[in-house]
Amino acid sequence: MLKSIQQRDLKRNRWIKVTMAVILGAICIAMVLTLIPGLNTGSASGNSPDAVATVAGQQISVQDVQQQLEQNTRGQNVSPMLRPYYAQQALDQLVFERVLDVEADRLGIPVTSQELADRIRQILPEAWSGGTWLKDRYAAAVQTRTGMSVSEFESVLRQEMLEMKFQQLVTDGIAVSPAEIEQEFRRRNEKVAIQYALIKPAELASTIHPTDAELAAYFNKNAASYQIPEKRSVHYALLDTSQLRAQAQAQISNDALSAYYKAHIDQYKVQNSAHVEHILFKTLGKTDAEVAEIRKKAGDVVKQAKKGTSFEDLAKKDSEDDATKAKGGDLGWIVDGQMAAAVQQAAFNLPKGSVSDVIQTDYGFEIIKVLDRQVAHTKPFDEVRASILPEVLNSTVTEQENKIANQLADAVRQSDRQPLDDLAKKFNLQTGETQPASFTEPVGPLGDSADLHQVVFQLNPGELSDPLHLDKGIVVLTVKDVQPAHQATLADVHDKVLAQYQQEHSADLARAHAQELASGAKAAGASFDKVAKQMGLDAKTSEPFARTGSIPDLGSGQQLEAAFNMKPGQVSGPVQIAGNWLVYRVVSHTPAGSADLAKQKDDIQQQLLQQKQRAAFESFHEVLEARMKKEGKLSINQDAMKTFSSKG
Repeated sequence: MLKSIQQRDLKRNRWIKVTMAVILGAICIAMVLTLIPGLNTGSASGNSPDAVATVAGQQISVQDVQQQLEQNTRGQNVSPMLRPYYAQQALDQLVFERVLDVEADRLGIPVTSQELADRIRQILPEAWSGGTWLKDRYAAAVQTRTGMSVSEFESVLRQEMLEMKFQQLVTDGIAVSPAEIEQEFRRRNEKVAIQYALIKPAELASTIHPTDAELAAYFNKNAASYQIPEKRSVHYALLDTSQLRAQAQAQISNDALSAYYKAHIDQYKVQNSAHVEHILFKTLGKTDAEVAEIRKKAGDVVKQAKKGTSFEDLAKKDSEDDATKAKGGDLGWIVDGQMAAAVQQAAFNLPKGSVSDVIQTDYGFEIIKVLDRQVAHTKPFDEVRASILPEVLNSTVTEQENKIANQLADAVRQSDRQPLDDLAKKFNLQTGETQPASFTEPVGPLGDSADLHQVVFQLNPGELSDPLHLDKGIVVLTVKDVQPAHQATLADVHDKVLAQYQQEHSADLARAHAQELASGAKAAGASFDKVAKQMGLDAKTSEPFARTGSIPDLGSGQQLEAAFNMKPGQVSGPVQIAGNWLVYRVVSHTPAGSADLAKQKDDIQQQLLQQKQRAAFESFHEVLEARMKKEGKLSINQDAMKTFSSKG
């Protein structure tokens, strides 16, 4: 029976490999076909408006992409600008997962329940006790280690295992030849040294002095790009928060502070607590043999600490707690009952300054050092008075601000055309005026907040604004003057035009200097550094570098690939690097040492193999999706993805 099953599995695996070979053999043809216009439109017609993609009749919704996006970016602060990019990645991931499921069903490539269980046991051995699976411990381990629910974790794991099976099938038989290894070895180890000079347009810009006629011609040619935006000036009345704060502070009595202390007395109660440092050795997921080794290491560290080695240095070197490692293991003040029982016992019983023995917990082994302890008590009023004053002051100022703001709002609602000076006098507000400013410029001393600009450029002349909360305080304003947008004259934007003229022409000047240097240095008997010096340039000589290395001022050696095909003494033509112009002379050319090939061979072979395998699987990925689009099994609705461009 077993033999017949093995034979059947062998035949099936051979058939799968033959099928995969056919798929891979069609890669080149399929990729060409997908690039021919009209053959692969990926139309999403027939999908619901919410469907971002459809794979073999199953829809991927905006909500599906949103959930995947949140999972992929969990714990990250993604800017709105990058959100569409990450959303597209989430969609690509979901599409490939569905496409792979469809292909797995077609080829009969499953991930069995037994395979999944075996993999889970490898990842989470703590969920088993001997041969017994512990459901509650499993769920807790999944949550602790991954932050996922059990169903989510198993779904992700099953998908990873399926992808791994396809990777093995696709990359089976890929190899790296000795010639490829030798070529890569030479690419990495061949070195050159160069003498070079860098010509930077930015340093030449100030040397360019156009005549009035040249600058006027440049301005006239680009006049359309020089527009003066609408500008507005305002008349304002301000309740200055700093003055209000100073007045309020002078009025706060000791009785008010004492009343706050009594009303918030619980905030000043201190529990039994200890200030401790710790060194953590994790054992979750380790074998018994590995745990024994970890215990031995922890014991050695304890001996060092008790002999006087700096506990903080030991924590920085040996602790596996990433949150405290850099701080020398400092956990801060821990409260009675906060830590594991064994740690708790040591923290509240060891003398100050002493180090514990190795303490075993559910997560590993810990060593702690007690820095200080304090007994439960209530901090006296005099001790906390200084910290209470800002709290009471902030509350008082906020209350007064809100009261005046409400009164101002009522007054403006009664008449938004009343004289601003009368309103300022009634509420004892400071008044002032600003110079004309555009939407992107600060509004005088009032600042440049988005809310302020919105009010200034939407308000009709003569109207009073509603009270507006700014960093300086509460302001009511009216538009004093409006300067409409108009075409600039050269006088209006002279400095800007000059800077742009210099920037544009400095690039041409830098290239001309580079060409002059290259021509001069190539002349018979010419000295590179002397020619450079005559032109006011600083010639430098690099250390020998490989293509995988870098050169100060220039960057990666890959940018100077041509240098590796030049002989010592040869001079390059002008080379543009990061907006600057470079000219160099090859000083030395050192071939790769054959003796080092044996040392690097295995590492190079492994890296090249991984690169080829990754490229093969990416090609398989592209061809598979292209084929399904052509067969009408895959369609993408990119219009539905626009929703991610507008969400914050």
